[in-house]
Order: sequence, then structure tokens, then C-alpha cells
Amino acid sequence: MFVVIMAGGSGTRFWPVSRQKRPKQFLNISGNDPMVVETCNRLRPVARDEEMIIVLVREHLEEARSLFRDRSVHILAEPVGRNTAPCIGMGAIYARYSGYEGPVAFLPADHYIRDPSAFLKALDQAGKVAEAGGIATLGIVPTRPETGYGYIRKSQPLADFSDFPVYGVSAFVEKPDNEKAHQYLQCGEYLWNAGIFVATPKTIIKEIRQHLPDLHYGLERLKETLGTDSFEKEMERVYNGLEPVSFDYGIMEKTGDPLFVLPCECGWSDVGSWASLYDVRAQDQDNNRNLSEGETLLIDSRNSFVSGRSGRLVACLGIDNCLVVDTPEALLVADLGRSQEIRKVVEQLKKIRKEELL
Repeated sequence: MFVVIMAGGSGTRFWPVSRQKRPKQFLNISGNDPMVVETCNRLRPVARDEEMIIVLVREHLEEARSLFRDRSVHILAEPVGRNTAPCIGMGAIYARYSGYEGPVAFLPADHYIRDPSAFLKALDQAGKVAEAGGIATLGIVPTRPETGYGYIRKSQPLADFSDFPVYGVSAFVEKPDNEKAHQYLQCGEYLWNAGIFVATPKTIIKEIRQHLPDLHYGLERLKETLGTDSFEKEMERVYNGLEPVSFDYGIMEKTGDPLFVLPCECGWSDVGSWASLYDVRAQDQDNNRNLSEGETLLIDSRNSFVSGRSGRLVACLGIDNCLVVDTPEALLVADLGRSQEIRKVVEQLKKIRKEELL
């Protein structure tokens, strides 16, 4: 199986550790290696290095080359990020250029999977489903009434795939409020949308031609220059004329072709905020549910995440539900429950022109 690993995100909710020059996917956030490396390692049972395509923004090309200097993964650098539809289209034409017409998995570079074997089993089955046409997606079985994720509403089960549960897709649902999230959890018809898709290059290109004709025109221009010295210049011209569009909005919500969802219980998290990382690392918390890293001292404190990354001691007294992230350039102190809003800090830094902190 070919895999396309989407590594173009900015990771603003992990400020001040994640920056424009080194976003979350290039950091050691949830394990022993940078997240993009962990993603590639996780996929090794189903894809060789030669079958892995990492799509990122050109600004991070040298970082990626350094991380994968001893491996033969393919790295494609977009001049600028244009969301997931161009990224997936680029991966599809490159897989076809490499001579591959089978199912391709498209997935983010910065997710956490606690149970890789369960994840790979679902991904392998999704590949078998996608071989017949249509697009398969993995839906994560919810464990809580989450308001930070989009949802997939499954429809009837499909009897043709008896060795693994496969359903049709009834609808894609935007992030709900708390009341709806509780309803989704209780009724059992909704799965978290993890943004993981499996389809053949032929299917992806056909869908883009039908629903995103401008993108298809650009991809056709790029296809003619793949493997030549003019590829990067042509990519620059094409991307300058593209509008950002997500694959969910541009294709999944519009297609009339078959869509399939496979429920997956693999301990998945998008690790989209400091709070979600706090949850992922529950086994590292102390008896007062504090998570700390670096040189820290916590007294009469609970339910807090303290990250000391500056080389100096961070001492906390009497805090509850707090987030403290200390780096050499900046110190962040926040309500842990509001860590999804840290992008507001980044937006304010842009307004006051603190570019050196972005």
C-alpha cells in the first residue's frame, strides 16, 4: 500500500513550543521521535519507505530531509499550504507517477495512535474496500462527548465485507455543541472524523476533476513536469493560483460516489492541543493528576500540565487546572481547559508584530 502523509499543518495551538519554522509534526510531542517520524514508523508493516510520500510546505523541507536522511521516503514540498485537497491530489498524481494504481492511504502526520495493530488492521481493510471504487474513511469510535472534532454519521452496514465492519456514510457533521455531542455519543450512529481516507489514485483524480476543476487543471499541469527540472517552478505557478480547500468540504461532502466508513478503536487522538496531550499521557501523571516535564517543582497543585523547556526550574504552588509552558523565548500560563484557544495568543502576536515569537 502507498501512503501519503500530510505534514503541512502549522500547529499554532502548541505555541510557544510549536513555531512556524518547526511546527508540531516536527517535534517530539507524544513519544520518542518527532511525530512525522513516528507516523512513518507506525506504517512500516503495511508500506515500505519507498511507498511513503510526505507532503509538506517548502519552509520545512530541510528539516524533513534531515529527519529522513537515511531513509528512502519521497518528500514533496508545496510552495505554500493550500489545505488538504491539493495535498491529497498531489499525493495521488505522484503515486500514479511512481507506477502505483492500488489503494492509497492519506493521513495526517501529527496524530497519536495507542494501538497501532488495531489501526493498521482497519487501514488494511479500508484498502480492500477502496479497491472496488469509492472512498473509504476511518471513523474513530467516540469515547466521550467531544466538541472539538467533526463527526461521521454511519448508515447501513455492508454485508460484502464480513471480516471487518463496514458502513455506508449518511452525513458528515461539523463540530457539535455539548448537547449534541452527548446525543451523538448515546445514539451510537456517529464516529469521530479523523481525516484519514483511502482510495485509488484514479478515484481521487476523478473526484477532483468533477468537483474541483481548477485544482484538477493545476494537477494536470504538474503531472506533465513530474521528474523534470521544471517541476518546482511549475508548482510555484500552480499553487499561486489555487484557493485553499479541504478534502472534506471539496470532495467528501459533495461526491455522489460510494463512501464507506470503518469504525476503528485504536486509542486515537489528533493531539490538537496541550489538553489533549495531557489526556494522551495520563499514565505519566502523578497522584494529583499533574503532568510535568523538565525541571519542575509542584506543591499543593493538581490537574495541571507544567512543561519546563527553558533549562531553568519552574516552581508552582497551589495551582489547579493550569497549563504552564516555559521555553527560552516565551512563557505561557493558561487555563488547561482553554488550551484550544491558544491560537488567540498567536493572532495577537501577529497584530503587535512579534514575528520573532511566531
